[in-house]
Amino acid sequence: MTTRERTLDVICLGRVAVDLYGEQVGSRLEDMRTFAKYLGGSSGNVAHGTARQGLKSGMLARVGDEHMGRFVREELERVGVDTSHIITDKERLTALVLLGIKDKDTFPLIFFRENCADQAITPEDISEEYIASAKCLAITGTHLSNPSSRQAVITALNYARKHGVRTALDVDFRPVLWGLTSLGDGETRFIASDDVTNQLQEVLGLFDLIVGTEEEFHIAGGTEDSIGALKKVREFTDATLVCKRGPLGCSVFTHEIGTQLDDGITVKGVHVEVLNVLGAGDAFMSGLLRGYLNDESWEQSCRYANACGALVVSRHGCSPAMPTKEELDNYLLREHEVPRPDRDVMLNHLHRVTTREKAWPELCVLAFDHRSQFVEMALSAGIDVAHIPHLKSLIWQAVKDVTAESGLTGKAGILCDSTFGMDVLNDATGYGDSVAERYWVGRPIELPGSRPLRLENGNIGTQLANWPREQVVKCLMFYHPDDERELQLDQEETLKEVYNACCESTNELLIEIILPKDAPVGSARDADAMYQRVMERLYNLGIKPDWWKLPPLTAKGWKDVDTLIEQRDSHCRGVVLLGLDQPAEQLKAGFSAASQSRTVRGFAVGRTIFGEPSRQWMRGELTGEQFVNAVKRNYIDLIDTWRQR
Repeated sequence: MTTRERTLDVICLGRVAVDLYGEQVGSRLEDMRTFAKYLGGSSGNVAHGTARQGLKSGMLARVGDEHMGRFVREELERVGVDTSHIITDKERLTALVLLGIKDKDTFPLIFFRENCADQAITPEDISEEYIASAKCLAITGTHLSNPSSRQAVITALNYARKHGVRTALDVDFRPVLWGLTSLGDGETRFIASDDVTNQLQEVLGLFDLIVGTEEEFHIAGGTEDSIGALKKVREFTDATLVCKRGPLGCSVFTHEIGTQLDDGITVKGVHVEVLNVLGAGDAFMSGLLRGYLNDESWEQSCRYANACGALVVSRHGCSPAMPTKEELDNYLLREHEVPRPDRDVMLNHLHRVTTREKAWPELCVLAFDHRSQFVEMALSAGIDVAHIPHLKSLIWQAVKDVTAESGLTGKAGILCDSTFGMDVLNDATGYGDSVAERYWVGRPIELPGSRPLRLENGNIGTQLANWPREQVVKCLMFYHPDDERELQLDQEETLKEVYNACCESTNELLIEIILPKDAPVGSARDADAMYQRVMERLYNLGIKPDWWKLPPLTAKGWKDVDTLIEQRDSHCRGVVLLGLDQPAEQLKAGFSAASQSRTVRGFAVGRTIFGEPSRQWMRGELTGEQFVNAVKRNYIDLIDTWRQR
């Protein structure tokens, strides 16, 4: 197989697990109250990190036949990693790691790897054809510590050598995983061991690239003198040796070893405030492989590697902290100006918007997050508001039916509230067999009709702590650009709190803007200008929502909105059109005016679709089945109108 035929840049073979990171930084692990769940394991992190750096990555491993195994697989797939050779092990569980951050130098962690799935990989699991399909095979040293996984690694390496596939080793020395410490001591990074040294030296000649910290080269070389260790490693291999030196950067040795580390190709690191060094090595390897596999110079490859490590040590977690290619390139342009990447507005925004999991180029959303309107309809019909949750479940049924019947999979969405629609939200979140089939799910937070803006259930940070990540925060604000200053500041402060909370929780944010009914508007062009002024004002405040929800504008108005969004936040997901209970014919005209827009993605319409059928159902004029069919007809008609625009 020639290089031109290789479909993958790198295949990662080694540890893949679930990390449970304590969220109370500064606490002992014993005192942690809550844990964040991330993809983990050194090889899993490298597969994830290289995919974010634009490489075509594959993962070769085993995971358990349970929720954590599916989580690992899905997390890798979300960033584009090929998981076709991840094997589901029905007899073992996916490995877990519990971690905490006490201070800059104390990171207690416990590995739960007793008879775990990834360690059970065998030589029979290794496909020669799969290995030959990649430019590089990347191994982590932990899998050399167990007889079964060691033979699998050697099998894969032999296939790689046979087919001209580059081979890379991250020594990844964890004494506890070699049985050198007590089971609960995952924090210790170095213990000398002749046995481990011998086992590593047996395979060093199978690699083209070997990467490790000074301590990791100490274990590979059998001496705690860094230069002496590198020289000893050189006796076993002609590989390029990359020695990681923390904030000092790294040194690369392509041939002879000199008398000091700086005799190698030395690329200095950049100073950052360290939150957590865990995962820095995996990030370093991800950046290094980007340059190495794109045949860039060692100087440039090491710049990528050092910068990736610098970004990750300033953030919580390993895999979620990995930068994307665009984010890393931006940082490298400004690295000496950004001592605190975790506080840099531009980097944080890029990390947020370039790590989104699913594209939504088109959206047809049925919005039934209304609360006061449903209450009014119920009271008018003389029925108890306790019937509203059932009605909303029928609307959700209509959405599912239409999705299946109209080829809307991956393009359908709902807006639903937790007041009357919690059962719907629970069912819709994560619905579908794959990420591609998922529904877009939005959930409102505003107190209905409030002006100034108030939140329905209090503090937004407290609310989002209990929300699924997949749910989009929808916030409606009645706002006029010429409102009294005190009112403006009040509303803007609340909206800034919402935006900042979404950035922290990683939920996406949809901002819906409606001009107040009692405010002077004027002509359609005047309305266009007002909405643009509102959007520009929010952008000036540093608020960059993932989505905008706006009423229909003129064709000229949409052209101006496109320009504004592209200038102020080119990563904005786009705009969905709201309905304002307008008749279908009026919406058709609005759809037509938006037909040439580059940022309008679809619609999020409600009462036009469900309004009259809901009133009829509440009056007892429609059965549940008849109601579902009526909503389906209206929804399909609007979808057809959108598609014909």
